[in-house]
Amino acid sequence: MEASFEPTTPRQQNPDLERPAASLTEEEWRERLTPEEYHVLRQAGTERAFTGEYWDTHTKGSYRCRACGAELFTSREKFDSHCGWPSFWAPLAADSVVYLHDRTFGMDRVEVRCATCNSHLGHVFEGEGYDTPTDQRYCINSISLTLVPDET
Repeated sequence: MEASFEPTTPRQQNPDLERPAASLTEEEWRERLTPEEYHVLRQAGTERAFTGEYWDTHTKGSYRCRACGAELFTSREKFDSHCGWPSFWAPLAADSVVYLHDRTFGMDRVEVRCATCNSHLGHVFEGEGYDTPTDQRYCINSISLTLVPDET
């Protein structure tokens, strides 16, 4: 997958934030996020497999960026990949995430970030043979997301 990352301007913001999320300083992010959230969302960390809140949930709803509240994925695109992290075969909209070529740890992969606040979400992989419409697996850290259940 050929991907590129370009900084974006905020399209949508969390109403609890006083300023658009994209304009927060790293010190402000540290104050708003838990240490674990900050490590993953702002420092591109990874939570341990099979420990996150959403890796095995089947609740219908939308998944939002935990940092800024932007809607990123829905349960319609979520699938069981058994990898230990929530997996989606596509984002909600093509412009809801941005991509960055990631060559850390000797790997060649594509990082996925929130297009609104530039927070790290996880990585996207393709060609793994999953029976999904896109043959892609968006492997996303649970701690990067907040699930908003559909109203019944």
